[in-house]
Amino acid sequence: MNADAILQLSAAELARAIRAKKTTALAAMQAVLARADAVQQPLNCFIHIDHDNALHAARLADADLARGHLRGPLHGVPMAHKDMYYRQGVASSCGSKIKRDIPAPSTATALQRLDAAGAIQFGVLNMAEFAYGPTGHNYHFGHCRNPWDVTRITGGSSSGSGSAVAALASFAALGSDTGGSIRAPATFCGVSGIKPTWSRVSRHGAMPLSFSMDTVGPLARSVEDCALILGVIAGADAADPTASTETVPDYVGRLTRAQIKGLRIGRPKNFFYDDMDAEIGALMQSSLDAFAKLGAQIVDVQLPDMNPWNYAGMMVIAAEAAAAHANWLRNCPQDYSEQVRARLELGLSVPAVTYLESLRLRGVAVEQFSRAVFDHVDLLHTPSVCFQTPTIDETDVGGSTNMSHALNNITRLTRPINYLGLPSLSVPAGFTKQGLPTAMQLIGRPFDEATLFVAGHAYQQTTDWHRRHPTL
Repeated sequence: MNADAILQLSAAELARAIRAKKTTALAAMQAVLARADAVQQPLNCFIHIDHDNALHAARLADADLARGHLRGPLHGVPMAHKDMYYRQGVASSCGSKIKRDIPAPSTATALQRLDAAGAIQFGVLNMAEFAYGPTGHNYHFGHCRNPWDVTRITGGSSSGSGSAVAALASFAALGSDTGGSIRAPATFCGVSGIKPTWSRVSRHGAMPLSFSMDTVGPLARSVEDCALILGVIAGADAADPTASTETVPDYVGRLTRAQIKGLRIGRPKNFFYDDMDAEIGALMQSSLDAFAKLGAQIVDVQLPDMNPWNYAGMMVIAAEAAAAHANWLRNCPQDYSEQVRARLELGLSVPAVTYLESLRLRGVAVEQFSRAVFDHVDLLHTPSVCFQTPTIDETDVGGSTNMSHALNNITRLTRPINYLGLPSLSVPAGFTKQGLPTAMQLIGRPFDEATLFVAGHAYQQTTDWHRRHPTL
């Protein structure tokens, strides 16, 4: 199998090809390293690529397989990850000046589990500074760029993850999602991404931003990849007492057994289609039509007022982020970019009563949303964004008075789902006339990622949006 053919594979397909000895971990690593080197200049999606250690690790993986030792379901699959997952003794920049030279005291649980499953990390990916930006701008390492149009944003904060996976420069990548930071890059870059239920994946060794909303998950080339990777990284963890002890099902196994005939898919009558771009609205309807042809039942759903929950989510993130950064804000404020410092300082002004009321409201909000939605349907289908991908220049607002409105608008349709703690799967759903990708998000009951994967995988079996790749 030549390098071009290898690069076209999804992570799950590559893992199967390596196990069947149709290719090798070394050949896959050589192909992806060459691709990463080629796209780095136009996209700026990597912060560091570790060629020598990656090639050595690939040779060891091939030697293990030759001896009959299969490490796990991702044996030999190369991946790079958002630079906020700590590896012991290695500095993770978190997209910042402040953290770039501080070695990590331990390795993130998500990385440990990927290592144990046989995946090989070969680099770290660009990201918004301290994961606090939805556009992909980074004023320390340079802005990450969208492989479909390098003048456009990638979405953030998992900017390098979305860009690299879309550009075939990584087979998958960890991201993180506090207000939409997996789903926004997945949408704008045309890849799949899962924001699991809050607490489904351990956050040990992952940079914190908002401890009651941060969520760990992958961006990948297909829904099957997302199911495979989440199955590896999810589950209880003694190092993170907030990690759920809920049983992790065999997500991939369910993809081959489950059918979506009769599945009830909700279409929201309010909020998600407010101020909707006509092209994106038409693509959302086409995706619903595809589900209907597969036998799903499309049900219109009236949602509760989502705006108070959106506001509450903003208050929780702002207050918790400011608390996490309080010492650095006092001691080295000059080391932040203007935008991130301004956003953190706004968090310092959130009254304690507002923060506590926002937390108290969550239980009521989840109950109301569940009654309105999941008493009637199995999942909710919505757009991820209601506008076409803006340019880097259009969204380069710095710390201006327009900053909050411009940035919060990007995550308006994703942030409420973080506040509710629900799982949400981003699935590519077509291209605009300008050739830019967009996506739907499928939203499920707590800990029911499996139903989202079944629906998303069925859709990808009948469409090829996720198979299209940009030409750089």
